[in-house]
Amino acid sequence: MSKESIAILGGTGDQGLGLALRFCAAGREVVIGSRKADRAVEAAEEVGKQVSGAQVSGVENGDATDGAGIVILSVPFEHTASTVKSIRDRLAPGQIVVSMGVPLATAVGGSAAHMVGVWQGSCAELVASLVPDGVHVISAFQNVSAHRLSTLDEPVECDVVVSGEKEPRARVMELCELVPGLRGVNGGPITNARIVESMTALLIGMNIRYKVPEGVGIRFTGMAES
Repeated sequence: MSKESIAILGGTGDQGLGLALRFCAAGREVVIGSRKADRAVEAAEEVGKQVSGAQVSGVENGDATDGAGIVILSVPFEHTASTVKSIRDRLAPGQIVVSMGVPLATAVGGSAAHMVGVWQGSCAELVASLVPDGVHVISAFQNVSAHRLSTLDEPVECDVVVSGEKEPRARVMELCELVPGLRGVNGGPITNARIVESMTALLIGMNIRYKVPEGVGIRFTGMAES
């Protein structure tokens, strides 16, 4: 995979910031995006403090999108559609947009352990319905603990189910391998995001019941290592 830049929109939040830390620690260039550029700059400065020599910058979402090979949407579900619409004109054919959103009931004042229905079937399919032709949407990273991502001296120990078209899916699976302990798993077509997203609500409930503030992870067994 080329050393193309990775844009993380919503990189000021816990999970997006955790991914930024991990990718920078792996030597990749990261552009953190936010609706407010000053917040993105602050997040980039935080990454720079934790990762020596980090190639990281912070800008407004649209500017982060320009020229990035992979654009990761790390925003709450209720902001997903508005964020995609705000960057739609900045997306170009061939770019990959990674949807890691989950339609949790918190979007409508409910429990984080419950889901709400999405007309398109999943958050990822909603994103796919909004991007221009030629832009690839991939579902990934929904079930990775923000706490474990941000703890740089420990492996994350979690599988990431990656769903979508074959070639861009493979590129996102390679991203997973940059993070110690993460493994990208071929999740097939994007329609399977419906299953993966619902697993997030299950894991949140398990975190509560088993009192695991660091976050429960997922491992699939019985598969041959590639």
